[in-house]
Amino acid sequence: MKYLKNTSLILGLISMIFISCETKKESQTASVEKTEAVDPLPSWNDVTSKNNIIAYVNEVTNPKNETFIPIKDRIATFDNDGNLWSEQPAYFQLFFAIDRVKAMVKDHPEWKDQQPFKAVLENDMEALKKQGEHGLIQLVMATHSGNTTEEFKKDVQNWVSTAKHPTKNVTYDKLVFQPMLELLQYLRDNDFKTYVVSGGGVDFMRAFVTEIYGIPEEQIIGSRIKTEFDYNNGNPVIRRLPALDFIDDKEGKPLNIQKIIGKKPVFSSGNSDGDLQMMQWAASNKYKSFMLYVHHTDSVREWAYDRNSHIGRFDKGLDQALNDGWTVIDMENDWKVIFPFELN
Repeated sequence: MKYLKNTSLILGLISMIFISCETKKESQTASVEKTEAVDPLPSWNDVTSKNNIIAYVNEVTNPKNETFIPIKDRIATFDNDGNLWSEQPAYFQLFFAIDRVKAMVKDHPEWKDQQPFKAVLENDMEALKKQGEHGLIQLVMATHSGNTTEEFKKDVQNWVSTAKHPTKNVTYDKLVFQPMLELLQYLRDNDFKTYVVSGGGVDFMRAFVTEIYGIPEEQIIGSRIKTEFDYNNGNPVIRRLPALDFIDDKEGKPLNIQKIIGKKPVFSSGNSDGDLQMMQWAASNKYKSFMLYVHHTDSVREWAYDRNSHIGRFDKGLDQALNDGWTVIDMENDWKVIFPFELN
């Protein structure tokens, strides 16, 4: 009798263990299924561009595949203007320079009679356009130098928090692309190291994009002006000088990538011909690479432009993307929303 009781007890314990294991297994299975069901790019429609991205990431992060890319080589580079945020009707950094001219004119009364400053103060954009690249450089040199890096950073941060876009009527930091924010996070979740590689000023971007994009300052690469170290009586500062040091555009992008990162990207994203050399550099990687272009096709929610645009011209890059089978985002059809505030 005692033996039967013990046997019954043992069988009961075995039964409990079995049920517990099965319950745990079912729970784990449900958890996996739930994880797999999460859409990593929820602001994208179910389109080719989205499917291509996900297929690529799944392929190159699977160690069983011949195309597997080690974590240390998963470098992703992104242009900023027109690729991570808008750039029309002019580059946002130009609007910053324009607002700085208006704020600084009290200390420079001569600007009222000097171009390109006169055009800015009179809000004459046509006259400003006629000043060409030389005029724009003059504006940047006058408004981006003569101060320390910390002073410049504060000026940019104050501007970003208050200045509003002339047509969208929101602060400029609201005009980032929600689908691209999701893409940046998706890549990082899969152990890609994300960089911004932009023609915009590096210190301008570093002042605020880190919080928006989740990319640290040391992974922000851009154009820069010359600087000098000043011991400043025991309070060292770096002073910004009115001279260009490096333009991070076109062929300058792969040159800066090699100098600063030291590796070819395997994933590269841009929106204009200014990004083409960066894309070509990524395409030459020994690992399987992915080239992604943003095509601005939405004239209602954003802007529609490409081959003939004075900002973000997309001509040669579009031709090579189509010829070489690179992925091109059709903004109008591929994105459910463009800006984060549209989620509300």
